[in-house]
Amino acid sequence: MDFIDRLKDSVNSIPNLPMNCILGYLKPTESLVLYPLPGSKVTSETYDGEKDQVLNYEFAMKSKDQEQIQKVLWLIQTHLEELLELESSDGSFDFWKIEIANKPYISSEDDEKYYIFILDVQASITTYK
Repeated sequence: MDFIDRLKDSVNSIPNLPMNCILGYLKPTESLVLYPLPGSKVTSETYDGEKDQVLNYEFAMKSKDQEQIQKVLWLIQTHLEELLELESSDGSFDFWKIEIANKPYISSEDDEKYYIFILDVQASITTYK
């Protein structure tokens, strides 16, 4: 299933985003990442393998510039709140909606004075075998 890749691509299409979003963990320096969170679940399933699912994801950004982090995560939040369509490139899912679970918030500051801010989202999709 290519949902997380299409979500990342959608975010990377935002005009004037100062850096590309990548999948995985935050890097030692400035970075913007997307990764799955625990708690995702199947809400219904048919005999042919079609599943309605609610998937939890987190965007995290690390930078020494708190203002830039806030601007970027608010840009992403606004983009996702207005997202009506997200197409699978391999036909593995249909997108229904995405909701902001938590508005952008500061998570931590490391020893090198990098700040980490988080944005949590929850997507509703149907997946196919």
